[in-house]
Amino acid sequence: MSGQGFVYGIAAAITCVIQGTGYAVAYSLKTETFYDILGGVNYLALALWSAIAGSIDAPLNWVDDPRKILVTILFICSRGWLLIFLAWRAHERKGDSRFDEVLGKGGGQPQPFGFFVFWMAQAFWVFLISMPMLFVNSSQVNKPGFSSFDIAFAILFCAGVLIEIVADIQKALWVKRGRQGDFCSVGVWAVSRHPNYFGEICQWWCLFAFSYSSSNNGYADPLWWIGILSPLFTMQILMTMEPTGLCNAEGKNLKRYYDKCPDSYSKYRENTSILIPMIGYKYVPMFLKRTIFFDFEKYEYKPRSQSDGSVKNE
Repeated sequence: MSGQGFVYGIAAAITCVIQGTGYAVAYSLKTETFYDILGGVNYLALALWSAIAGSIDAPLNWVDDPRKILVTILFICSRGWLLIFLAWRAHERKGDSRFDEVLGKGGGQPQPFGFFVFWMAQAFWVFLISMPMLFVNSSQVNKPGFSSFDIAFAILFCAGVLIEIVADIQKALWVKRGRQGDFCSVGVWAVSRHPNYFGEICQWWCLFAFSYSSSNNGYADPLWWIGILSPLFTMQILMTMEPTGLCNAEGKNLKRYYDKCPDSYSKYRENTSILIPMIGYKYVPMFLKRTIFFDFEKYEYKPRSQSDGSVKNE
């Protein structure tokens, strides 16, 4: 097995052990409290493992390779914040309604396999997101300097992390202060309806691009191309999966806003991008909103029509 293959293989094993053990303990206790926390711990474990193992037979030790140091620090800052925020959120919420059905909290039958699927989905997400970081830390390429390309994407990665942190803090403070204004439109939430998701997606596209300089054969390096699964899977989770992300925040779940403040919320949606922070969104043509701006029709709230022709809210 090659040096990079060894690092990837053990990283996958570490992920399976952490998530599998987490599932077994959590199901025995019928709790989901540390689900998100173990996701964060898993990220940090992979960063530590790849930093140590990637130095074996490498031209430079990790401590002497500024490229590996930078990518590890950026990754730890990103995932460290995620761990802190999710730990705080788990403490505040004292539960997660996503797991009520599979844990039988509503009086139904517990579903051990359904609960297992949640943990394995997290295992896939952790491992796939970590791929660009694993690629850089396990690379045998000796390029200690940074190109302008590297610097640009490192800065953009930092911007993505900062946007996510600011968005999370602003939303948490808004909730703490009593949800003034019915929906969150403070700070970065005034220029994006989901700035935290934008920050998360931005990070992994930037880290994938940054990792290019660590490839052996440039665009012909298949292991570098596999790293594109990091941003693509992040987009898949946050943009298409029902229990989380945009599908959980938009669509039928907008009913509370259209019931309580339909005019002000409609104006907010018209003026505010779904992901990309920007000013002047209301002037963007609809065909662009439905394509490159990701504001797809499936995210719209559509009350169901009843047989008598009246409208029934979902």
